[in-house]
Amino acid sequence: MRFPKSKRLLSNRQFKAVLGRNRRAADNLLTLFVAPNDSGSPRLGVSVGRKICGKATVRNRLKRLVREAFRQSQDRIPRGYDYVVMISPSLSNRIKRTENPRKAWAALTFDQVQRSFLRLVEKVFGADRRDGPQSPERNQRSKIEDQN
Repeated sequence: MRFPKSKRLLSNRQFKAVLGRNRRAADNLLTLFVAPNDSGSPRLGVSVGRKICGKATVRNRLKRLVREAFRQSQDRIPRGYDYVVMISPSLSNRIKRTENPRKAWAALTFDQVQRSFLRLVEKVFGADRRDGPQSPERNQRSKIEDQN
């Protein structure tokens, strides 16, 4: 699985379109925004602000971790959606209060980022992640099937 330009959000307009939908989920590590797209494949945008993480080396490492988590999870997330991932401000605040923030950022692992990303996708889309958001009728059918 590669990560070509066709799977990336590149322009400010594309980012704003996703953020403007205001469909999001957050945990103590990441914030995920989601919006449908017309491309038929998932696309990713990553935003890591200077205020959040500080030095460019830290920001670039975090972006690489998020991109790799997305790349390896493409078969487990709904197609036809744009995803914008940001580092949670609460994580940044916790790390800034540590004795050695650089060491704390370096301790963040790929597995933590990937688990967080997939957990947030599940929050946004529900248990059936491959088909995207569930319709009310579908939710009703699955509740009825669960009762039987």
